[in-house]
Amino acid sequence: MDIQALYTYLRPNLDRVEARIDTSLRSDIALLDGINRRLREHPGKMLRPMLALLVADACGGVTEDTLRFAAAAELLHNATLLHDDVVDGAVERRGVPTAAKLLGGGPAVLVGDYWLVNCMQEVLGASQEPERVLRIFARTLHHLTEGELLQMEKAGKGDTSQADYLRIVYGKTASLFEATATAAAISARASEEAVTAMGRFARLLGTAFQIKDDILDYSESSAALGKPVGLDLKEQKITQPLLCALEGVTADEAAQWRARVAQAAEHPERIGLIVDFVHAQDGVAKAGEVMDGFIADAIRCLDVLPETTSRQYLEALAQFVGNRKA
Repeated sequence: MDIQALYTYLRPNLDRVEARIDTSLRSDIALLDGINRRLREHPGKMLRPMLALLVADACGGVTEDTLRFAAAAELLHNATLLHDDVVDGAVERRGVPTAAKLLGGGPAVLVGDYWLVNCMQEVLGASQEPERVLRIFARTLHHLTEGELLQMEKAGKGDTSQADYLRIVYGKTASLFEATATAAAISARASEEAVTAMGRFARLLGTAFQIKDDILDYSESSAALGKPVGLDLKEQKITQPLLCALEGVTADEAAQWRARVAQAAEHPERIGLIVDFVHAQDGVAKAGEVMDGFIADAIRCLDVLPETTSRQYLEALAQFVGNRKA
């Protein structure tokens, strides 16, 4: 699928979502308003609002509440990015300096808090089950925090298991996809069967999305994401390609490679060796097969929906996640 075709299809409602976000973030405090305007100049893929709009349309139609929930999802997503950049000491995101780099950690956290509060306000202003949706987003923030902290806990140990990895992926990525689609289905007054199916679809899609990101970290294509090859390894993260590679060696050999990852921050010269090992063991290709399984399962969740253009685009979006180069 040409992602531009999807943007064109959704453009009128995407513009409405972006206008809602801009209005939500407006402030009479010049410093805050200026930071928000600068951050909004580089909005990213807007994947979560796109997901919300497609789900709602496929479940009965986009409503004003859909726009609110789509905006809330993007506000929450960016709030977590602002906080993550402080935690990670990141100096650049989407090709531009981070708020943490420009302002320092303290102000960047406060800006993230501002985005988070506006997420809550968007949800509470809805007419369709705002308290239910707020609980969904609150649970997502719970998972996001747990995922980040579990990843930190595992980073220096090198003992991340497949179950650990999937829990981290759910917490940091898939849980917000799930919340976005669930809220969108609720906004369209979908049946509970459809609400559940859309949440599962998005959870599987979000998992596939993160696995693809982790695959890209082992390829030259990662430069298109604004990060060098092996950045996850430098941060001592064991992800799906390495987990797949480790399946093909003995327990002793696996322990040695895990130890190298745990020491990668102190010995960055070993990162290239780990990348080469993953490729030699076909870890990237095998991770792609794992990702494809999640995408196939996600597409099957769409069976609950009537045949519409938006349903077709949801399937196309799932395929795009697996095929994207950046």
